[in-house]
Amino acid sequence: MGASTFTEQAPLPAVPKELSIIAKDLWSGQFFLNQDFTPDNLKSQRRLRPFGMVHLATHAEFKAGAPGNSYIQFWQDRKLRLDQIRELGLSNPPVELLVLSACRTALGDQEAELGFGGFAVQAGVKSVLASLWYVSDEGTLGLMSGFYQKLKTAPIKAEALREAQIAMLKGQVRMEQGQLLTLNQKVTLPPELSALGDRKLSHPYYWAGFAMIGNPW
Repeated sequence: MGASTFTEQAPLPAVPKELSIIAKDLWSGQFFLNQDFTPDNLKSQRRLRPFGMVHLATHAEFKAGAPGNSYIQFWQDRKLRLDQIRELGLSNPPVELLVLSACRTALGDQEAELGFGGFAVQAGVKSVLASLWYVSDEGTLGLMSGFYQKLKTAPIKAEALREAQIAMLKGQVRMEQGQLLTLNQKVTLPPELSALGDRKLSHPYYWAGFAMIGNPW
């Protein structure tokens, strides 16, 4: 699930491609974009089919202090606050892997260790992939494409992340001539990202911010 357009935040043009690659090209699943990206629909879809992997691609923000200060942005003005994670029912049935493909979702403080990622593990999620800083749209698209590909063969989830990050470090994932070159495919980029020109994604800024929280298996 995810959103590419927002009323008060910058658009994320890579999100539709990110969701399609994961749920159609690499794995057999379903994806829900923009107006279908709501907490109620997330709960409803999991009641219909107990998805073991849940991927949320959107904006997020961690702010120290009261749990209500931090949020994951759903469609339009709907924000899921840090203390509302349990309301998603991610432990019934348990989610094996929750991917928070957004900014600062693993950032926390003394009152909320590891932020949204930490709260999700406490709410019953087995493993969470989340970020420590403001991540880039194009870099996240590259990392997530590699991670879900490696997840098919890696012995544990943490190893899939490590292998995807190493591939980016080595320059095996990059933007060239309007396409994202991943480990085994070429993905046509949306015009907004194609306009950025050729771009290497090997700098740690693009891939090092994501960490696996909870069970590495």
